[in-house]
Amino acid sequence: MYLLIIVVFVLGYIFIAFEHPLKIDKAASAILTGVLCWTVLVIGQETLLPESGEGFIDEAILHHVGEIAEILFFLLGAMTIVELIDAYEGFAVVTARIATTNRVKLLWIICIVTFFFSAVLDNMTTAIVMAALLRKLILKKEDLWFFAGMVVIAANAGGAWSPIGDVTTIMLWIGGQVTALNIVTGVFLPSLVCLLVPLLVVTFTQKGEIKRAKKAVHESVSGRPSSKEQKLIFWLGVAGLLFVPVFKNLTHLPPFMGMLLSLGVLWVTTEILHRDKTTDNRRHLSVAWVIRKVDTPSVLFFLGILLAVASLQTAGLLGELATAMDEKIGNIYLINVLIGLLSSVVDNVPLVAGAMGMYPLTVYPPDATFWEFLAYCAGTGGSALIIGSAAGVAIMGILKIDFIWYFKKITWLALLGYFSGALVYYLLAI
Repeated sequence: MYLLIIVVFVLGYIFIAFEHPLKIDKAASAILTGVLCWTVLVIGQETLLPESGEGFIDEAILHHVGEIAEILFFLLGAMTIVELIDAYEGFAVVTARIATTNRVKLLWIICIVTFFFSAVLDNMTTAIVMAALLRKLILKKEDLWFFAGMVVIAANAGGAWSPIGDVTTIMLWIGGQVTALNIVTGVFLPSLVCLLVPLLVVTFTQKGEIKRAKKAVHESVSGRPSSKEQKLIFWLGVAGLLFVPVFKNLTHLPPFMGMLLSLGVLWVTTEILHRDKTTDNRRHLSVAWVIRKVDTPSVLFFLGILLAVASLQTAGLLGELATAMDEKIGNIYLINVLIGLLSSVVDNVPLVAGAMGMYPLTVYPPDATFWEFLAYCAGTGGSALIIGSAAGVAIMGILKIDFIWYFKKITWLALLGYFSGALVYYLLAI
């Protein structure tokens, strides 16, 4: 049964990877994989989980669905806010100030902005915002995908050195394994190197100009937002996104609650702005209309992937993997590097949770080298595959990036940055 659930999981990933040749939407493959993995788990419960009692699977799936729902509602809220800013042509506030068409200069601007924005927000929301921005800047699909791939690397690198930049660093911070100041000072330089090395390689391999995306032509001039409304919604939307981590720290409620609060404020604001307008002029500027444009298949893709990984965690496979690495390898640096690479295939959350359970604070006290390096590796290793991180999955869904294309064009750059940053951390630690 262990073999069967692994086979189902691997086959599901293959179908996702070969979405375009097979002409089967990755969301369909992901949903099917998630459901089949849990089905195998239920059928083989006596073999896979001999000590579990009646109702264990029901409790486990409800627990995981609760955690997944937090991510999905967060994603829905963030995507709706971004779509609303787009409907008000708010991204023109930024794109109008980016005049360059030089490929290398634009890459540096986009990646550096993403790196620091990810640290104060989080890597997934930053990826969603930057994906919307790139669609307004770049015309050709190949260029758009390449820039988006670099954004994934930058977002994950930026999230790794901040206590609120990635779900795994949040886990380690709340769990007491790392302190906020120490994670910033200890992991910032390796994370920066993780981005700069791929950027420097691209600087010497990418040349020429990019074709800027054309401005959208609006049929109804009377229905367009005014300049005042455009700027108001843009800055209110950005402030709402940035407020999410602040809200979490103040209330200790899950991040999706802060995202929904920001969406609610924007929703009420737009209703007040257009209450005196005719239905035709206000309809396409309302949240009720904009929410229809949110990419639902991307949300279902996320659901399927997370369900599949949750089944492996419930079956105890990820815990056994963590224990086996500890027994066979032993070296904390190699273990963390492998955890980072594994996080590009399975979700980094259960891997980090497994490490936190395997090593109590009595073994590795707060701010120990193990925890710092784990934050770096788990945060940046997922960039190796586009489905290896929340930022990658979000951008894959929004921009329809092909798995195989990313593997050919971006994976080697991501790995180069990952190992470079790991080497810098190791040299600083010894």
